[in-house]
Order: sequence, then C-alpha cells, then structure tokens
Amino acid sequence: MWQGGDSMAEWWSIEVFHGDKLPASRWKSAYENELTEAAVTNGAVYWEWHEFTYGVIFEVCFDSDEQWEAFRGLSAVRAALDGVPDPVNGLLVYRGRGGAAGPRSPRRPRPAPGAAALELQEPREQRHIRLRALREELLEDAVRRVRRDADPGEPARHGALSSAACA
Repeated sequence: MWQGGDSMAEWWSIEVFHGDKLPASRWKSAYENELTEAAVTNGAVYWEWHEFTYGVIFEVCFDSDEQWEAFRGLSAVRAALDGVPDPVNGLLVYRGRGGAAGPRSPRRPRPAPGAAALELQEPREQRHIRLRALREELLEDAVRRVRRDADPGEPARHGALSSAACA
C-alpha cells in the first residue's frame, strides 16, 4: 500500500463491466484521459487501469477520504460513471484494489448460497406396483366377468366372449 506523509493512503476502485452493445474497453477509451486527469489534479498518489475479459478497472490511490470525495464529486467523474455500458448492473465503486487483489483481512465463512441452504423434504414412502401380479389379476377378473355374462345357450352379448371363443 502506498504511504504518503503521516497517514496511510487508501485505494479506491471503479469497476466497469461490458454491456450488451458496448464493451467496457470502449468506455475506457472515451473516459480514460478525463478520469486520470481528474485523479491527478485532486491529489491521487497512484493510479492504474486494468482490462479483463469481463470489463475494466480504474484503481486510484488518495491520501485522504476528502480527496476521494472531491474526485468523486467532479462533473467529469459523474459523467464518466453515468456513461458506463450497462448502467443498471455494469458499475461497482468501492474502497480497495479491484479484481482479484484480495482483501486486507481474511473473509469470514458464510452459509452456502443456493439450494444447499434450503431445507430438504422428508423422503416419501415409495409405492411398488407389481405389474405381473396386477396383469394376472386383471386377466382373471376379465375372464370371470365374461364367463358370468355369457350363457352357453345364447349367442354372446356385446362385450362378452362365448365359451367357444375362449377355447
């Protein structure tokens, strides 16, 4: 971390993601000079631009929070932030280095996100159908009904088989 004077300087990051129609690298090309000039004229002790597959990051280091607030309040900076490719989900502004720089202190463990955090249902009782036994039972029942409905002296009625047809 950059050290300036008696106080420790703080890094700030402006992270811009690609939009549907405009890549973040085009945004960087349009606003790079204005943002860098605004940072330097407001006391930035160090700055860096980084390009990634998902977007760009402008990291800037100021000696005090007041310098950062003055930089952040400039109309050129507000215009650049308003002009990001995805104004809804495409901008992060935060204290610290951007991207994969890592935190200054280790993260605390958090509950697992997603389905692992949901309570599971109790297992249901499984039903087993024995198809062979069911088929045999249905066949026997059908034969009994046919024999009961069929009279050997009469021709077979609709839906009933004669004993000669069963033979």
